[in-house]
Amino acid sequence: MMQTDYLKLIDEYTDEMIAVLQELVRIRSVEAEPVETLEKGLLPFGAGVQEAFEYMLARGEADGFETENVDNYGGHIEFGGYELDEDGEIVGTSEEIMGILGHLDVVPEGDLSGWKFDPYEGVIEDGKIYGRGTDDDKGATLAAYFAMKALKDSGFVPAKKVRLILGLDEETNWDGMRYYLSKVKAPDFGFTPDADFPAINGEKGMLVFEIAKKFGKNVNKGLELRSISGGSAPNVVADYARAVVRDDISGNYDKIKELAAQFRNETGYKLVVRGIGKSLEIIASGVSAHGATPWAGLNAVSVMMMFLQRLDIVNEDAAEFVEFYQKYIGFETDGKSIGCGFADEKSGKLVFNIGMIEMDTKSVRLTVNVRYPVTVNSDAVYEGMMPVLNKYNLGVIKEKDMKPIYIEEDSKFITTLMDVYRKHTGDCESKPLVIGGGTYAKACEGIVAFGPLFPGEPEYAHQPNECIKIENLVLAAKIYADAIYSLTKAD
Repeated sequence: MMQTDYLKLIDEYTDEMIAVLQELVRIRSVEAEPVETLEKGLLPFGAGVQEAFEYMLARGEADGFETENVDNYGGHIEFGGYELDEDGEIVGTSEEIMGILGHLDVVPEGDLSGWKFDPYEGVIEDGKIYGRGTDDDKGATLAAYFAMKALKDSGFVPAKKVRLILGLDEETNWDGMRYYLSKVKAPDFGFTPDADFPAINGEKGMLVFEIAKKFGKNVNKGLELRSISGGSAPNVVADYARAVVRDDISGNYDKIKELAAQFRNETGYKLVVRGIGKSLEIIASGVSAHGATPWAGLNAVSVMMMFLQRLDIVNEDAAEFVEFYQKYIGFETDGKSIGCGFADEKSGKLVFNIGMIEMDTKSVRLTVNVRYPVTVNSDAVYEGMMPVLNKYNLGVIKEKDMKPIYIEEDSKFITTLMDVYRKHTGDCESKPLVIGGGTYAKACEGIVAFGPLFPGEPEYAHQPNECIKIENLVLAAKIYADAIYSLTKAD
């Protein structure tokens, strides 16, 4: 059985692939606090992530693959790595590994009011499967898995090992992948199905940091900004923000409500004000989006700050921070005003996303996710911001720096992936991309991102109503199967 057979098998496996994706989506695999158990030991990313991980390993074993669990920090499903003669006898083995790096953890679902279905049900409507992780990254990981299954079941034996690596905290800190790679040989080459087609030959660098300040004691009488909170993750556009203000003069609350009504009429943004005890609660709503494409959403923190600037806030440190935010961040997504608006020809503009904020009467911490161009370094980003930050006595707490990657688009590896993509889609116009997303391609050398999002398709990752078209899921599996075949067949 040869090439046409494994592609036909993918069609035959479509119903099974859909059912498995629905089952995986029903596992809420948002990273949680570690859990120590008697039977399984430490579950470093919580029970939900562990359940999804064990589900995939069990399926791999049932389908006849070799599997490995590396202390619950990650694992893999693999086959191949040897050559057979005409009689089916092994005539050679290889330690070279083609890695496919997927992940089973998901970002939080956010505000449920934006979802048309339960985010953990896997509902099918209009040819799409809805749910958190259908796009990022359970659906794509399963497309790669069923590509491997079809190849194996067709009788194809890859001359190199084909290893599906299961990441468990890609959306947060990558501790699991680092631990896994410290215990297991890294793949020599491969792809991560966690971005776009036709192929990704470069990724911007990525920073996560906090802009922070400790506040002095407020001694002024009047409207006091008591707190602000919002956002769920650094790499997600905040779709919700809450502020609490307090004023001893109760009549001022009516004025704030009038200002809120005026604000809504002028901007069209969603803002709700209501009394809670002796204080006022202000709720701003936005639209979540991936932190790599913040312009696709609406940041609720920015909506909140825009409104708060209209109020006569008496605690000076809080008022200064609101002023700083409005003047140097606002709704910008390129970091220009704050001083880091870099760009280059290869990868375009820097991307600046506000992920979270926590403010009380004692301090503020604003979590920022930056994707910087491939010809820029992180020092330049921080140095560019310092004049503005120093002006407001703001400090920086550095949390993450993932260096950019870039592979020339005429390399043999990229051209092979492009040829496979073009064969299945007929799209000869699209060219390799450099993206702002930070994928597992940065985890080890020789890895690039490859799918699953097709050109022209809307981006649903990290958003309400995340979904994937079933026909695209199947097509991605076929593309992955041919890519694996082309890159691992015997010479």
